[in-house]
Amino acid sequence: MSFTLRRHAAFHRFLHSVNLRRCLLTLYLTAIAGIGVAAALFFADARAEYDRLTSIQAESRRLVAEAELKLRHQEQVLIRLSSDPAYVERVIRRKLQYTRPDEFIFRFEN
Repeated sequence: MSFTLRRHAAFHRFLHSVNLRRCLLTLYLTAIAGIGVAAALFFADARAEYDRLTSIQAESRRLVAEAELKLRHQEQVLIRLSSDPAYVERVIRRKLQYTRPDEFIFRFEN
């Protein structure tokens, strides 16, 4: 084989090797980019779910605080109903519209 043919064959092996390297490098970079995009989408979805659950938790805490406040108020009313006869009379008159025998209730429409 002549020098030119050997040089030509070596050049073709080099080009084939460079093309294979480029293809493998492109394949690896594409795979890494794909994994990165998939991870970004996964974490974006996880973040959205976290934000949704955080807002639900905040709403639940607000409702619990309101319920606890209402419970404290009702406990105070219960204590007053069991210990304060004047308060019991006032509640009965207001809610049940009871009167004494010598009283009258006047109702005015607005």
